Amino acid sequence: MLGKLLLVAVLMFGFGYSLVPLYKKICELTGINVLAVQETLNDVGPSNTQIDTSRTITVELDANTTGPWRFKPAVSSIQVHPGEMAQVVYEVVNTQGRAMDAQAIPSYAPQEAAAHFKKMECFCFKQQTLAPNEARQMPVSFYIDPALPKNVKTITLSYTFFEVGAAGKGS
Repeated sequence: MLGKLLLVAVLMFGFGYSLVPLYKKICELTGINVLAVQETLNDVGPSNTQIDTSRTITVELDANTTGPWRFKPAVSSIQVHPGEMAQVVYEVVNTQGRAMDAQAIPSYAPQEAAAHFKKMECFCFKQQTLAPNEARQMPVSFYIDPALPKNVKTITLSYTFFEVGAAGKGS
């Protein structure tokens, strides 16, 4: 009985171990092959036909804070084409001698741009814990939906960075 159970355990481990290569092969054979497409994009670089090169949008970056830190964008503005992926970095420094939890809340101007500003990665998605006197660079990856109204030529992305749960913490 023990031998049969050990054999079953070894077979289950082997099957689990072989799932990733098996999955890749099945995707390749069926034409789904999302993994190989991603690897190809990383090698060659994406060729996005959704980019509207006839328009350029200026994205102005702003930072506000309610707390004991320095918070600012690395650059004050960038220019992007609708549909084009872009990345900006915000810098934060905890000036306190204690760890702090913080959260960033974005806002957009004009307000109609909010529905067309698509963030893929953002430090605002979750709370940040900053160690005492820690400095950190936090990226925001985004694109602007090409359906953005043609009259919008400038979008202001503003973050307010504030401490979370400060009342319950000691100094």
